[in-house]
Amino acid sequence: MSPELTVLALAALLQMGQYVLMSVPANMELGTRATLGPRDPAPGQPPLAERVSPRTGRLIRALDNHFEALILFTIAVVVVTLSGASSGFTAAMAWLYLAARVAYVPAYALGLSPWRSLVWLVGFAATALMLLAALV
Repeated sequence: MSPELTVLALAALLQMGQYVLMSVPANMELGTRATLGPRDPAPGQPPLAERVSPRTGRLIRALDNHFEALILFTIAVVVVTLSGASSGFTAAMAWLYLAARVAYVPAYALGLSPWRSLVWLVGFAATALMLLAALV
């Protein structure tokens, strides 16, 4: 397996871990009656994601952000892999992406601003550089 595919598998496992990090406090705060139900807000009530603590809300948003980032990273890995453009550089960028995504979770959960955005930018740039490397 190429390094980029290995990192993609690890990024998917990270996302699964983020589910646990988010769902445990969300279930504790909202109760299983709310989280196991259809999640339709009662009239006049905000959606469930808006009824959790600020930190749990940030964990939800960090998970959502990883879905968005993982789509682009997956595209980069597929392009690099199928085009045969895997190199030490693309492997390093893949590992940099993963390191940034790991760092992003506590940065977001703890509300570390502007560091959260800078960490996000590192992962985004690593993904973009993988795509550019495959094109040249």
